[in-house]
Amino acid sequence: MTLRFRESLPPLPRRRFLTDAGGGFGAMAASAWLAGERAAASHGRGLEGLHHPARVRRVIQLFMNGGASPMDTFDYKPALERHDGQMLGPKEKPEGFTAAAGAVMKSPFAFARHGESGRWVSSVFPHQAGIVDRLTFLMAMTSKSNVHGPASYMMNTGFTLPGFPCLGAWISYGLGSISDELPEFVVLPDPRGLPYNQKANFTAGFLPARHQGTVIDAAASEPVPDLFAGEAFGFARGQADRDTRDALQRLNRQHAAEYPADSRLEARLAAGELAARMQLSAPEAFDLASETRGTHAAYGLDRPETEDFGRRCLLARRLIERGTRFVQVWSGPQGAINNWDNHGNIQTELPPMAMSVDQPITALVKDLEARGLLADTLVIWSTEFGRTPFAQGSLGRDHNGGSFVTWLTGAGVKPGVAYGASDDLGYQAAEGTTSSYDLHATILHLLGIDHEQLTFRTAGIDRRLTDVHGHVIGEVLA
Repeated sequence: MTLRFRESLPPLPRRRFLTDAGGGFGAMAASAWLAGERAAASHGRGLEGLHHPARVRRVIQLFMNGGASPMDTFDYKPALERHDGQMLGPKEKPEGFTAAAGAVMKSPFAFARHGESGRWVSSVFPHQAGIVDRLTFLMAMTSKSNVHGPASYMMNTGFTLPGFPCLGAWISYGLGSISDELPEFVVLPDPRGLPYNQKANFTAGFLPARHQGTVIDAAASEPVPDLFAGEAFGFARGQADRDTRDALQRLNRQHAAEYPADSRLEARLAAGELAARMQLSAPEAFDLASETRGTHAAYGLDRPETEDFGRRCLLARRLIERGTRFVQVWSGPQGAINNWDNHGNIQTELPPMAMSVDQPITALVKDLEARGLLADTLVIWSTEFGRTPFAQGSLGRDHNGGSFVTWLTGAGVKPGVAYGASDDLGYQAAEGTTSSYDLHATILHLLGIDHEQLTFRTAGIDRRLTDVHGHVIGEVLA
């Protein structure tokens, strides 16, 4: 339907325009509220989606920052042992490599088959090896870039350049919130630092600012800072706090009326209202002391190697359990150490990273399943690219966008199956090639969203998460 306005209509006075616009915003808010009520009511009776019935209601993404090596984790390559030490790589340094390709290097870690599916898993993941029959593998993921920044943008936003909304923001924009008490999109970064691209991986881009990720430092004594007035400001608590918040909201609304096109003002209003509600909900949600000693031990909170990532995995479960729709848990900061960017020595650098996440990830999957949450939750294990089968220096591995591994588990995917394969050395995807476009299209599909229809018009272009690419990976859908 096309609306045409008659040119003979008199212009609206500014005050009348703002009043009408305010009514429109109110109607939009009411519509969003009612949609949230419908979504909440649908829980347990089948899920509503934006374009078709959904299989998934909430998502947890586990992101291994730096480029996890596939041939040392999930992609067993016997040919690396046969050709170990041979110079079979490219003669000239490919774009994105940090050094010339060295000789073929076999994995220093033992592989074995596990589960009824017989999936190969390396010895660095003994816990995940026990749940392979629950996992769905994409064995031939590819990236357009071998460079951390662009590749990380690619896996998070679908573009190699900054300024585009990330997956979590698109999901928030398309589906809204499940609960009014917690943010719909939460990011739990590594406490040692933010990943490559910093907070740009969690951005709303050109979408309304309220859809950006809420970054929470789970290791801090106050994961949500400044939610309550400090001890030195006792006068600002109670009714004084409520009066101050109301006054700020009135000022923000007046300012928003002056600049209706600025989505940051809408985000500020929404954040203020959410912060007020979180004064009641957040302390309970972030209080892990209420969990049993057995749960703490299962997630590895009693061991220094696993305590941090385990804490964030457990917090992710508690958040989605209470109504957060999308939680992203990061392993590793940017930089040359303490992440999955194993240039120097794969034998010494990979095992501590793998150990830090292996038990917590396995506990998360088992915990979600035991609580019935996997029935409508999708868990994703991802990284920005893989690593070369050729040595860098003597024992390291360089960047490689040619092939890497992603796995999914939970609602809507076939457990215990694998799709795609890399070549004999694990250097390039050989069959069943997939990319971030296909992964994103599949995630949106499971959430009840057609990736080609979820668009936002900006700068004269109808933009979408998958750009002009992507297909739903039907081979892994249940």
